[in-house]
Amino acid sequence: MPTPPVNLAHHILRGTSAPLRRVLDTALEGRELTRDDAVTLLNARGRDLQVLCNVADIARVEDVGDEISYVVNRNINFTNICYVGCSFCGFSRHKHQPDTYDLGLDEIVARAAEAWQRGASEVCIQGGIHPKKDGFWYREILRALQAELPEMHIHAFSPEELHFGHSKSGGMSLRDYLRMLQDEGLGSIPGTAAEILDDEIRRKLSPRKLMTGRWLEIVRAAHEVGLRSSSTLMYGHIESVHHIAAHLETLRSLQKETGGFTEFVPLGFIHPKTRLYLEQGSRPGASMPEDLKLVAVARLFLRPWIKNVQVSWVKMGRKMAQMGLLSGANDFGGTLMEELISKEAGSEHGDHIEVYEIEQLIRELGRKPYERTTTYARREPRAAASALSEVPAPGPDELGVYELGSGY
Repeated sequence: MPTPPVNLAHHILRGTSAPLRRVLDTALEGRELTRDDAVTLLNARGRDLQVLCNVADIARVEDVGDEISYVVNRNINFTNICYVGCSFCGFSRHKHQPDTYDLGLDEIVARAAEAWQRGASEVCIQGGIHPKKDGFWYREILRALQAELPEMHIHAFSPEELHFGHSKSGGMSLRDYLRMLQDEGLGSIPGTAAEILDDEIRRKLSPRKLMTGRWLEIVRAAHEVGLRSSSTLMYGHIESVHHIAAHLETLRSLQKETGGFTEFVPLGFIHPKTRLYLEQGSRPGASMPEDLKLVAVARLFLRPWIKNVQVSWVKMGRKMAQMGLLSGANDFGGTLMEELISKEAGSEHGDHIEVYEIEQLIRELGRKPYERTTTYARREPRAAASALSEVPAPGPDELGVYELGSGY
């Protein structure tokens, strides 16, 4: 689709502040933004924010066109037993608490098989850092899934989980450990456990978690052995715009080096049931302007290195996700089917969405939906699957009667 004329884009800048206009002019000319430029954009308010979102949407058309992608997937959070103790997490439990759980291989496979029957192409597997597991538990999960579902893409194990597994692998090199998991069926990894890639902030959020250098080491090694990953950032807690800008610059630099990131996903902090908010006085999650700014700034700052920007409908809610898709994003994320991490922290947006609901939300924007794979290839739904989209889309008189949902 042809992009809007440059003179029209520059016309939009009229009435904005001089610093913002300078940075957006740079972006419209296709030049790379600096960290200071990102700070300027992240400080946008009022009319400046509206224009920022408009310009990011223009850049989105130029980068990826007008279609919006989504993936049919299922989350499996296989245990909530975790010793790391992140202050922003409402999901983890000590092993002696009464509401702990630890799924066995049969249950993990059964949930993945159900997702496959319902049309999923991907299963996303993450869980707590269970102190009684060894470095080969993740391999056993992969083996069990591969034996039952050889065509399912397994998107699994955060850099924190890989750090733990590698540390208990009996002396394997990091790359050998990753290759072992890859040989057993690991297709890609989630770029989670990133939060904010600044060690001062990380020590406040979770002093027992891996620090920035180790996160980068693991993700770089994963990319180098052929495992692609998403990239993320958690905002709305104790970070500043300077931390966000530096984090984005770090991701962009790694992408220039490896080319291994498939997308960027801004994740707003879910606060109600977390120690970070209740005991440590963080901000109460992200505001609507922050949600839109993170999407818009990511589009402009990361281009052309990371072209896909995803909205997290679990974090933002469905209507805000639509707004994000008008502010530079091009991907709706996944169906999820279940999700416990955001829910346990206090998310009110649900953990499952049907395919027809995703497509309806996209078409309401005047855009065209399409199903993708984990790595952003186009995918035709399997005819034999009892797909989520079997439920007919509601007619005009029925819009709005379905319960709003969300998920991580």
